[in-house]
Amino acid sequence: MNLEEAVLERLRHLPVDKQQQLLEFAEFLSQKTTLKPPLRTVRGLCADLKVDISEEDIAQARQEMWSNFPRDIVIIDLEKIERR
Repeated sequence: MNLEEAVLERLRHLPVDKQQQLLEFAEFLSQKTTLKPPLRTVRGLCADLKVDISEEDIAQARQEMWSNFPRDIVIIDLEKIERR
């Protein structure tokens, strides 16, 4: 008796509700083992947009974003404040 025959033999002796559960579980296993298409990278997602961003464009955008960032950040010692 091969595996398929053994499963069918056990299946035949189960009540209908258990047979239904077994069918649902087999479908779950089938879906779980089905190969999923690989996820696309960001570059792949944007490939059809025909956007060409150079290193210079990125450097310029960084410069613009960080140009107004404060350079003199003051670090506060919370322990000194709590002692007062």
